[in-house]
Amino acid sequence: MLNQVLIGQYIAVDSFIHRLDPRTKLLGMFALVFVVFSIRELYQLFILAALVVTIYGLANIKASHLYRGMRPILWFVYLTFLLHIFINKDGQLLWNIGFLSIYTEGLYQGALISFRLFTLIYFSTILTITTPPISMTEGIETILSPFKKLIPVHEIALMLTISIRFIPTIVRETDKLIKAQMARGGSIVRGKLSEKMKHIIPLVVPLLIMSFKRADELATAMEARCYRGSIGRTKFKKLKYSWRDTIVAIILFIVITIVLWGRF
Repeated sequence: MLNQVLIGQYIAVDSFIHRLDPRTKLLGMFALVFVVFSIRELYQLFILAALVVTIYGLANIKASHLYRGMRPILWFVYLTFLLHIFINKDGQLLWNIGFLSIYTEGLYQGALISFRLFTLIYFSTILTITTPPISMTEGIETILSPFKKLIPVHEIALMLTISIRFIPTIVRETDKLIKAQMARGGSIVRGKLSEKMKHIIPLVVPLLIMSFKRADELATAMEARCYRGSIGRTKFKKLKYSWRDTIVAIILFIVITIVLWGRF
């Protein structure tokens, strides 16, 4: 299941979202994170849900593919929902059996927090699978360009992009190590909690060694290609805004205005 994680992977499909400028997608992502944490009312939740469905339709990604990629992380959303509906005791009692009870406020807060987590995972997944790593680097570098006299903007943008791109690689390596443990009779996914904790150290140590080895190989490859950071570096293809970016900016402005209107 781990090797199906989509965060950090790019899927080359011709769609409206793929053709957007990376700066629009990055700034839109930050705006949507603000919207996700600002929603309080039910109608705001429906607006955000409609936006999620619209983005999915414009991204032209198969639902089964997207679900398989998010499934390894969705258990955290399910766990959050269950904890809220059984711990929160505010509101009207809806259901009770033994020591378990469900109240209206617990159900509402569980749905709200779970939906926030789901949308955050969804938006970050859509951002990475619709934006090539090079475009992601150029977008981050351009957004941070006003601070280039204070911080190494190009190096920070490249470091962030490589970190995101390394997520599926590390996940694949983790999956291989878990299968190797299972082949030797041990497993981190079976047994008591103490037994699972005992198998974490044999998993983490080789994973760290592999990560350092990958980083060293990448640094050697970049040096072999005479990479020297942003000094004297030119761009083969410059970023350019289009009518699609203008439409997205207008829609995001309307959504943020509605959310802020409901909040204040």
